[in-house]
Order: sequence, then structure tokens, then C-alpha cells
Amino acid sequence: MSHVQDLTLAQQAAAIASGDLDVEELLTGTFERIAQRDPLINSTPVIFEEQSREMLASAPRGPLYGVPITIKDMFALPWRGPRSATSAELFPAGASGPFRRLRDAGAVIIGVANQHEMGMGTTGAESVYGAQHNPWNLEHCAGGSSGGSAAGVAARLVAGSVGSDSGGSTRIPGAYCGVVGMKVTFGSLPYDGYFGVTTSLSAPGVLARNGADARLLAEALLDRALPAQSLGALRVGVVRDPYVEDCDPDVAAAFERALDATGWEIVDIEIEHLDLAGAAFLSRLVSEIGRPSTPVFNRLSVASKALFLAGSLMPSTYVTRGDRVRGAVCSAVARTFGEVDVIAWPSSPAPAPPLANSWVCLPSGLATADMANVRQAGLANLTGVPGISIPVGLHPTGLPIGLQLLAPWNHEARLLDAAEQIERATGSEFVTLTPPNFG
Repeated sequence: MSHVQDLTLAQQAAAIASGDLDVEELLTGTFERIAQRDPLINSTPVIFEEQSREMLASAPRGPLYGVPITIKDMFALPWRGPRSATSAELFPAGASGPFRRLRDAGAVIIGVANQHEMGMGTTGAESVYGAQHNPWNLEHCAGGSSGGSAAGVAARLVAGSVGSDSGGSTRIPGAYCGVVGMKVTFGSLPYDGYFGVTTSLSAPGVLARNGADARLLAEALLDRALPAQSLGALRVGVVRDPYVEDCDPDVAAAFERALDATGWEIVDIEIEHLDLAGAAFLSRLVSEIGRPSTPVFNRLSVASKALFLAGSLMPSTYVTRGDRVRGAVCSAVARTFGEVDVIAWPSSPAPAPPLANSWVCLPSGLATADMANVRQAGLANLTGVPGISIPVGLHPTGLPIGLQLLAPWNHEARLLDAAEQIERATGSEFVTLTPPNFG
């Protein structure tokens, strides 16, 4: 079989199960594809040829048997501790919860996915391994902090990758790179060996080419079935100000077209206290990041150092006040899900900016990509609900556009059903596109 790396995750798993695809051929071909393509995008700076072959030799015949997967540099592996794109291991090596879930499903971890330094950015521009480049335009950001995961999937190096999400870190790179990025419900799998174990915002996530692939990978990660169902006419709540109205006009137009194509019932909604959610999110995020050892801290970028210092200087009263707001926002979102099935708005308010200048132009004016992205993404982290980004268009610049959906706790299946319904409504056009030079 030729071009086996271009098969989707589900196709790879099915071809292996049927005997049509040899697992050794797929693994060898994956390493060859990485060697050929990754110098352009820098998505997978560390590979595990020896360890992956050992994993394959002992892999159970699970749903992902023999399928190569990359994993973000935030998860402990038996042979390597997480470094979070810094120069030192931040946790000891060991079999983290996500690693165990992937291993038990038969997947093969073939390398570390690059990421934004310490997970503290949505661009992917800062990393000890170097910046991650967007396969759609190599001069632009791949997103963060799971930018290597998204870029590797988009460039067809691997069919799936495991990332994490503390403020949009699977959904933003998914949107930037034109792949599906899903954050799972907070606390829905073991967090041991995970760099985000000490936060109340972070959750692992999956990046894949389409909804079916994301479902298969998320089932392995969560260790539970996410059966596909026909949703019928969903009731979708949209908060327009600022989440749609303050977006690049072409992003907003693609969002509206995709929703219109589904035939769903679209209702404009307001969520009580939502105007305070951003401040509550930032107070908790900054207070929880702690500070690494002095040798690591001294080698960090200026932006990362500033965030760590801000955390150490934040008065405790800000955190307690923010947590009161957080409780009110969580209650308001829960009430909203009594009225609508999902909440929707664009994943990112603008397409991926250039690596050299990561500001975006919005109707409200110029903004840093990080602040604009966290505004769109932070509600899912503040409330713990699952969220997904689905490709729904290409900007006139040629860069992808993503649509975000949020659902109640533990309703990942609903998000995936909705994602696949959007894919069908748009003729799967945007999940089958390949970036220039990577087709």
C-alpha cells in the first residue's frame, strides 16, 4: 500500500486490523515521512525509534494497535520525563496516565510533539527546540501550546497526536492548522505524570484530521466508548458580543456559513457574568503556574519569566475574588446548557499571525494573539467543560479557520457527533484539504 501515512487514523487502524497494512511498514514509513517533512515545520523534534519498536512488539491488539502517535512534551514516558519545551526534565520519567491509556489501546508513541515553552502561549513561537511552523504558511504560527501536535497532523506526519489544553492549547492550534482539536472534560482521566496536574484549568486533548479520528483517539484516552449518534436538529447557542462580532470579518463569515449549512436551530444567547470570565480565568491561571527551578527559570523567554513573576506577585485576594466569579460563571453555563445543546463561536478570532509579529487585527483594534485567543477559548477551561475546534474554511490569506463548540461535562460524544455533522454539511471539504507542499 502506497502513501500509508496519508491514511486517516481510522483508516490506518482498520487496515491494520484487516491485515491490509503491515505495522512495521507503517512505523518505518512514519519515520521516513518525519525525516522528509519535519525540517520545514519542526513539529516532532524528538523521536523514539528504539522505544517505539519495543512498544510495537508488546502492543495489545487494541483499537489503535500499531498506529503511530506523537505526544506533547508535557507527559511522562517510561523512558523520558516531560520538559515542556525547556532544557530540563520537569518531572521524572514514568508511565503517565495518558501514556498508559494509549499503550493499552495498542498505540505506538513515536516521538515528542513540540509545544510553546511551558505551555504558556498560543502561538508556538517559543520553545527550546525552536518555533513550530504552520504547514499552510511556514512563516506563520502553528498555534499553542500544542502547536507541534497540530502541525504534525496537518502535514501528514502522523494521523493523531495527544496534546493538552489550559487556555485553548488544543483548540487554537487545531484552528490555526486546519485539523480537529478537542479538549476533554477536566479530570476525566488520570493526571499522574502530567505537567498540568497541579492546575484546575488544564485537561489533555486530541488532535486529528477529522471527527471520526478524534473520536477514536479520545476513546482510547478516556478509556470509554463515545458512540456516534444521529443528533437531529441541535439547538445551538451563540454569544455574539464579542465572540463573533469582534472577529476578523472573514472568520465570522466562515463561522456563519458553516452553522447555516447544518440546518440547526441557532439562537442568540447571553451568559450571566461572562464579561468577568476572562479576569477570573487569568487570576486562576497565573496563580497556579508556580515557578520552576532557578536554572530552568533563567533560561526561559522573557514572556514566560514575566508570567511566572506575575504569579508570584498576585495578591491572594485576587484569586479568592476570581474564584467567586468562577463559581457564578459555572452556574450560569450549567443553566445555559439546560436551554441549548451546545455553545458555538469561532475558535480563534483571526487566522494564524506571522511568527515574526504575532498581533492580530480585530474590529476592536490590534490585539496580541494570546489575549485574543484566550478570550475565545478560556471559558471551557474556567468551567471544565469539553470543547472542540472543527475546520470550516480558508481565510483569503490561505490560512485555516476553525469553529468551536462547547458541551456539558462528559459530553465529548455530543461534540464529536456535531463535528461530524458539520463535516457532512460542508461536504468534508475542509477536513480533507491538505496544506501546500504537504499533499
